[in-house]
Amino acid sequence: MKRYCVNLECSEHQSKHLGSTVSGQVSRKGFFYRQCDRRYIQRFKCLVCKTQFSRATFDPDYRQHRREINERLFVFLASGGTQRRAAIYFETDRKTILRKLKILGARARADHQEWLVERFQDSPVEHMQFDDLETSEHTKCKPLSVTLAVRNKSREILDFQVKRMPAKGHLSKIARRKYGMRKDERPEGWNQLFKNLKPLLHPEALCESDENPHYPKHLKRYFPHAKHIRHKGARGAIVGQGELKKQKYDPLFSLNHTCAMLRANINRLFRKTWNTTKKVEALIDHLWIYVRYHNAVLVGPDL
Repeated sequence: MKRYCVNLECSEHQSKHLGSTVSGQVSRKGFFYRQCDRRYIQRFKCLVCKTQFSRATFDPDYRQHRREINERLFVFLASGGTQRRAAIYFETDRKTILRKLKILGARARADHQEWLVERFQDSPVEHMQFDDLETSEHTKCKPLSVTLAVRNKSREILDFQVKRMPAKGHLSKIARRKYGMRKDERPEGWNQLFKNLKPLLHPEALCESDENPHYPKHLKRYFPHAKHIRHKGARGAIVGQGELKKQKYDPLFSLNHTCAMLRANINRLFRKTWNTTKKVEALIDHLWIYVRYHNAVLVGPDL
């Protein structure tokens, strides 16, 4: 990694770089001891503006405490681990885990966007499946919809959107009485999903989903020439928490299997009362962490 003066107003900013040896307008200026990982970090000084900085300034984990747990925490959260259990396992405070969840989520999202460009800029997706996965925030009276788009066969997750939706069935009256009317934000999520997928999908791609009557209108808005095949829903199998279907041949297997993996590897989607999401933002960060791990490790170890 090239080092340069970090002062934006300095004339040597990004003009003089530090390589393996000290040269130019940047010189070494001792070390400091970083207690969190017990390492000595090299300091530098710009000879033009006198600004001092170190190798840690260019690190993505700059000014983070407990940076040594980031990689292990990333895998832990993508493998069914909870925030409370992570705090116990890594011997840290729950607030530290919450802060790192936000940081790791933002980093995973940025990495995913770069991966999409590298993966599909020369070979657009020609076969895609999408549908909604339902969960809740705090209580089942406040349901959430996770709209997921998956590439067929490879099961690579392309994008997702999390939106609020009103309660259905016998909970609808209870939800309105306790929490009032709840806006259905799913149409916004569908539009945003297809908008994000437009640079990735072939204009005449094959898109598959269930028989939701609202899907064709929103899909056609962004992919007027795509072929949309809708499949009738089937009874869920016990082993997949309802996501895998109890039938010999499932035409939406790539999507449903991926949804089942989300249920199995993200504790917020376990459908157990002790693993409910309290904040939608935390669910989104957690989903980005899993999406990155899913695409890079579980279904694409060679990527």
